[in-house]
Amino acid sequence: MSTAPITPAFAPTSHKGLTYPFGGAEPDAHDVMPVAPGIGWVRLHVPGPLKHVNCWLLDDDGGVALVDTGMNTTEARDAWKALSKGPLAGVRVTQMIGTHFHPDHIGLAGWMCDKHGCPLVMTRGEWLTARMLVADARDAVPDEMLAFWRGAGWDDAQIAHACERGWAGFRRIVTPLPLGYTRIQHGDTLRIGQTEWQIVVGSGHSPEHACLYDPAAKVLIAGDQVLPRISPNISLGVTEPAADPLGEWFESIARLKQLPDDLLVLPGHGDPFTGLHARLDAMDREHRERLDELEVFLAEPKRAIDCFGRLFRRAIGPDMLGMATGEALAHVRRLEVEGRAVRAVEDGVWWWRTV
Repeated sequence: MSTAPITPAFAPTSHKGLTYPFGGAEPDAHDVMPVAPGIGWVRLHVPGPLKHVNCWLLDDDGGVALVDTGMNTTEARDAWKALSKGPLAGVRVTQMIGTHFHPDHIGLAGWMCDKHGCPLVMTRGEWLTARMLVADARDAVPDEMLAFWRGAGWDDAQIAHACERGWAGFRRIVTPLPLGYTRIQHGDTLRIGQTEWQIVVGSGHSPEHACLYDPAAKVLIAGDQVLPRISPNISLGVTEPAADPLGEWFESIARLKQLPDDLLVLPGHGDPFTGLHARLDAMDREHRERLDELEVFLAEPKRAIDCFGRLFRRAIGPDMLGMATGEALAHVRRLEVEGRAVRAVEDGVWWWRTV
């Protein structure tokens, strides 16, 4: 199949320094929308506030390479089945490329590899993290996780609610991954059809998130590393509690700013856009302003959950508590790394204050 023709005429729109060349148009259900020569766009529903994930089909020798898959849900599987009977009838997936390990991006990667007999292509950090989470089959919440939640300031009711959801939920929304994979890393070139895609790796949202950059066509498949209207979740987690994900995020923004500004950016969520540097600057500025606000707020000792009002513009309910906690911890940890805050521990609870 060739996704090359781009026949509809679109009226571009602009918002906050970005231009949306397709003017809000999106693929119809069970259809593929061309966005550039040799690139097709599939949009799948995912549960939760994001509502959808974007998947990209790249013309390849003998079929198409697929970038990201959607979550392992009945709805997403049915959508791919409908596509395989419609615009993708008879089309083989030649390579299954995962930008990062989150289940809305690789939830059906194993299913695709099994169905098409194709290799899984990921960075090592993302593949190993996914494999680790799938292999951790405990049902009960580990004591380390309980201590982590208490440290962040959760009360008994919040912990009990989280425990009711159990542990190891990742494996329920990700189909079994192949035992082997093809590794990509920053600076690599990945040939897909006649295109030489350069691999640009970022961190902060996930360990080694892969973006695909085509300098000839001026296209960047950005995954969740650059989103047009929201900032990706930057979280400190129990698996690496001394990490500095927000610092890694700032470094990744600086790396991506080395790319040209006039690229067509194909994000993991939201609509394709141009204005890469404006968006990178806005994300960088947003997080640095939050850090400055937190520094003032921490004149008196505060827990991570006490910082929600300074970081988020909406109430945090039980379903978002984990992500909000991770993001708050990433920010206070960054202040700690920068020497602007210190942490004290009292009865297992972490308290940060300004130096």
